[in-house]
Amino acid sequence: MARGLFITGTDTEIGKTLVAAGLIHAYRRLGLRAAGMKPAAAGCRDTPHPRWNDDVQTLLAAANVPAPLEEVNPYLFDEWIAPHIAAARHGVEVSLDVLVQRFEALARRADAVVVEGAGGLLVPLNGREDFAHLAVRLGLPVVLTVGMRLGCINHALLTQEAILSRGLTFAGWVANRIDPAMQAAEENLATLKARLHAPLLADLPYLHSPDPAAIRIALPPGA
Repeated sequence: MARGLFITGTDTEIGKTLVAAGLIHAYRRLGLRAAGMKPAAAGCRDTPHPRWNDDVQTLLAAANVPAPLEEVNPYLFDEWIAPHIAAARHGVEVSLDVLVQRFEALARRADAVVVEGAGGLLVPLNGREDFAHLAVRLGLPVVLTVGMRLGCINHALLTQEAILSRGLTFAGWVANRIDPAMQAAEENLATLKARLHAPLLADLPYLHSPDPAAIRIALPPGA
């Protein structure tokens, strides 16, 4: 089975896709076949391409493993809302069994698979299970993307508790400076370094149009 990582975040719109794609490129620089997976995505842009989701397309562009879309992104919904709500509106239930099967199929094609969640770790997938359940089922180490803005300390520490309480491996975290005007940014970063029990894999500056291939994120030890 392929190596892999599960990417979660302190919130939505804080750079999880950038981090996931950056880690795919980190695997590629080692000469590995690397793929990305977005188990459930919600939100499609009106483009000439049918059902275009930016996160999914970013992961596809970063990968160097050809794979069917149904393995990379098993569930895609048009509305820009939480995936479980979008699924319910369409009479669909997101199945963890399906997600695990698709991950295993993708892992047979690749040396490493980077799986990106949606929102935060406890965002529901269906009426009973959330992305943390999926991370447990996949058995993947977790990398936390911290959107550096007011409130990030509490969000990051709560996510750490959720990771560790489920027996997951907290493999590392990335500070993503999404708010260039954040006050006391260095003090916030120092607090996170002191209280998060995992290595800091990257401190990403604010970038208006970030290129996943150009950023440098360290792979966690043993990843």
